[in-house]
Amino acid sequence: MAERDSMECDVLIVGAGPAGLSAAIRIKQLALEQGRDLSVCVLEKGSEVGAHLLSGAILDPVSLHQLIPNWRDKQAPLKTLVTEEHFYLLDQEHSFEIPQTLLPPMMRNHGHYIISLGKLCQWLAREAEELGVEVYPGFVASELLLNSEGALCGVITGDTGVDKNGELKSDYVPGMALYAKYTLIAEGARGSLAQLIEKQFDLRAGIEPQKYGIGFKELWQVSTDVHREGYVAHSLGWPLDDETGGGSFIYHLENEQVAVGFVVHLNYKNPYLNPFEEFQRFKTHPVIRPIFAGAKRLAYGARTINEGGTQSLPRLVFPGGALIGCSAGLVNVPRIKGIHNAIESGILGAKAVFDALDNGRAHDELTDYAYGFKSSRIWNELNQVRNVKPALSRFGTKKGMLYAGIEMWLSYFGLRMPWTLSHKCADSACLHKASEALPISYPKADGQITFDRLSSIYLANVAHEENQPCHLVLHDPSLALSVNLQKYDAPEQRYCPAAVYEIVEKENHPSLQINASNCIHCKACEIKDPSGNILWKPPEGGGGPNYQGM
Repeated sequence: MAERDSMECDVLIVGAGPAGLSAAIRIKQLALEQGRDLSVCVLEKGSEVGAHLLSGAILDPVSLHQLIPNWRDKQAPLKTLVTEEHFYLLDQEHSFEIPQTLLPPMMRNHGHYIISLGKLCQWLAREAEELGVEVYPGFVASELLLNSEGALCGVITGDTGVDKNGELKSDYVPGMALYAKYTLIAEGARGSLAQLIEKQFDLRAGIEPQKYGIGFKELWQVSTDVHREGYVAHSLGWPLDDETGGGSFIYHLENEQVAVGFVVHLNYKNPYLNPFEEFQRFKTHPVIRPIFAGAKRLAYGARTINEGGTQSLPRLVFPGGALIGCSAGLVNVPRIKGIHNAIESGILGAKAVFDALDNGRAHDELTDYAYGFKSSRIWNELNQVRNVKPALSRFGTKKGMLYAGIEMWLSYFGLRMPWTLSHKCADSACLHKASEALPISYPKADGQITFDRLSSIYLANVAHEENQPCHLVLHDPSLALSVNLQKYDAPEQRYCPAAVYEIVEKENHPSLQINASNCIHCKACEIKDPSGNILWKPPEGGGGPNYQGM
């Protein structure tokens, strides 16, 4: 077997998203200010920076101002300022607009920008590299490196050149051992390495389960007569019923492009619900359909989103590193925003790392980051909306929205409710049995406004090395039939946005077929599986979607 190569650096960052790249930039900025030379490395599992990044997205530039004050002069890809915004409640035929004056100020988007998260992070990566940061796309951090005292001292990247049976191929290369004095985890929602770290250091002891939504996005080229650059619309209601949380967004970017998206909270109850089909059905609403009539769909993707808020935040620090960005779970649900919080958490983490290194420390807990986080704008913002997600889950969309609106207005005036609502259970425990639920009939895709999953994942530019071990592992393969199929009618057939899971007939018996090459790395299967039987392991680096402009 080939010998494993190794490399050392001062700071290792796992994930080239907004949190990881902001941390890398800030560490280098601080080092330059103090005349120090620190080595900073960033690992990214996508084939390039931005390949796996997916978000609506509207950016509140508050944290970007802090990180790179002259971002305008540096031609940051913030081109479309929000000029018009609307919030609707939908039923099957009508839309009812909620006046902007009634919406809590936190939910408004004045002064914010409609962006592509992928393009933003490609720009941040260039800024980082100009400062001397080493960015390595196509490398998966798959294992933890622990020192003799049990602290994290780095990671091992994934092997390449292993076939589907676990045998070494002629091009086999073992993963590299990367050693660092501190490691920041910035993988995004439900990161594989973050899951290992949470278990290794018991970071979720006494913490409520993380809650998630699955978000879909399509990018369209629309006609000039319907395009309104800077237009933003959000909606709640149809096609979801009142017990099922979620909503939509429509953002008009530059160049006659429109981003349309839909989020379904993964604590839904009906095992027959298909989040992808709900998204497609949304586009057929009489108010929505005309936007896309005669238009061309350019891109498609899906990703899970952290929704648990402060109740679900794990302990952020551990010996040798910290969790930042969506690895920590910093999305503000009612604002439908997390990028600004990710950037600021990267800045906070960078300051703690730099100060520790400046004092000659290594592999200990970055307690200054944890303390700084609790006194930060991020914590204050998330604390104000901590009851929004639990209220929607408990009271339904309409009553929950009313409660949330009242509480956010009170927070705006400096009044804080004396209670914190809890999340009742993990999303995987929320499904009713199929015998207790009503099947849902979805219309066939028309190929013009609505589409099927296979034609959609083609637009996600998904590519995996075919001859490698399946990265979707069943702890107990028998549960796929004895529990999931028999009790829940195999909901993985429906909640997966890429048609990875199918029930097929083999020798006159049902069998679960896993089409791993379809996977777009959303992690919904690991989150929603009612038997907790699916383990999502990283495939070879560079595999998965290759989103463009998303």
